[in-house]
Amino acid sequence: MTGTADRRRLRAVRKGAVAEYVAALALMLRGYRIVAFRYRTKLGEIDIIARRGTLVACVEVKARGSVDAAIFAVSAMSEVRIRNASDLWLQRQPDADRLSIRYDIMAIRPWRWPVHIPGAF
Repeated sequence: MTGTADRRRLRAVRKGAVAEYVAALALMLRGYRIVAFRYRTKLGEIDIIARRGTLVACVEVKARGSVDAAIFAVSAMSEVRIRNASDLWLQRQPDADRLSIRYDIMAIRPWRWPVHIPGAF
């Protein structure tokens, strides 16, 4: 039984990693520069930190069957962890006082172009 669960977990991790790379590519094509990928702290994790000028987008990537499912997959607790991690990241930036921060969701659906939801939370 655990072998099946392990395979399922590994498949989910791979799916998530592919979704994050697709999201990063889509952001770069829209003019963002990826400044951090899978940024992890003790307080939380941010899938992608992208920057365009003085705007910093903290992007949560969700691979789901629909955009609505991706949006609803980001829980209130996830939002808190992402905000806490972004505070730590921002404190380490030399130009932090000039930056504005935004929290986005990138919905990755099978065989479709990613949907970017700016200012999702």
